[in-house]
Amino acid sequence: MAVAAPAARGVRAAAAALLLGCCGAALASGVQVQAEQFFKSGHTNNWAVLVCTSRFWFNYRHVANTLSVYRSVKRLGIPDSHIVLMLADDMACNPRNPKPATVFSHKNMELNVYGDDVEVDYRGYEVTVENFLRVLTGRIPPSTPRSKRLLSDDRSNILIYMTGHGGNGFLKFQDSEEITNVELADAFEQMWQKRRYNELLFIIDTCQGASMYERFYSPNIIALASSQVGEDSLSHQPDLGIGVHLMDRYTFYMLEFLEEVHPASQTNMNDLFQVCPKSLCVSTPGHRTDLFQRDPQSVLITDFFGSVRKVEITKETITLDHNLAGFESE
Repeated sequence: MAVAAPAARGVRAAAAALLLGCCGAALASGVQVQAEQFFKSGHTNNWAVLVCTSRFWFNYRHVANTLSVYRSVKRLGIPDSHIVLMLADDMACNPRNPKPATVFSHKNMELNVYGDDVEVDYRGYEVTVENFLRVLTGRIPPSTPRSKRLLSDDRSNILIYMTGHGGNGFLKFQDSEEITNVELADAFEQMWQKRRYNELLFIIDTCQGASMYERFYSPNIIALASSQVGEDSLSHQPDLGIGVHLMDRYTFYMLEFLEEVHPASQTNMNDLFQVCPKSLCVSTPGHRTDLFQRDPQSVLITDFFGSVRKVEITKETITLDHNLAGFESE
């Protein structure tokens, strides 16, 4: 028995070492999984290009659509410095507006999406096909102010939202010109070749919207549309006080969905695909993911609608360089 005791102790020690080794490996594996989850999107910054292409009072809803998306991306963390907002008409100051300096997105004037801190970068007749394509491709005059530039790079995730009147293969600008699906596809290809995006989410709310992403051929693009070819995208929420419809159906239900999203949400792109079934939209929303490299289920909504906040937490004491401290005191 005296001989067996050391042997038993040796077995227990070996078992304990094995258990510790397994726990350490599991812990390391868990940390690795968390790290991969943290960095899997591969992007380091977010941008949004939000475009309303319609003029005239009866297109009030298109301005409200765009301002509502603008409000959502700002709430989720994208700053104005990373948003290019293009509004073809100023509904807030339209003489027909019974409530000047406001744009409402809900009936009974419940939610004013114009607010006090809206920064419109391209307004009125500045919203043209040429200026839109120049913003995307970066082919703009040197004198263009920073607020009117898309200063993205190959680590940028970009949200592009467009709304207005369209048809099979085109979207109207100002009722005087149009952009075709071929021109849009070629602009995205230029962006990819010039390393101006990492991943791109394209959303369009217009009649026959799916026709606008049919010609896309560049990698890492997810596209969503409010209607299929041959279908109209319908308006929503008529308001008797203002005298017009306040929003379009697809954008209305998409924004209802986004209101439940917060910066730490794990809501993914597949959830976004389901936000407006035909029973609600009347039209048939569509999406395209064949150009995208990741599984949409692994793509967080905040990868596009939010802003990157990568933070490293440490318990170590950090000593500042004395030279830097002296420089600051001067």
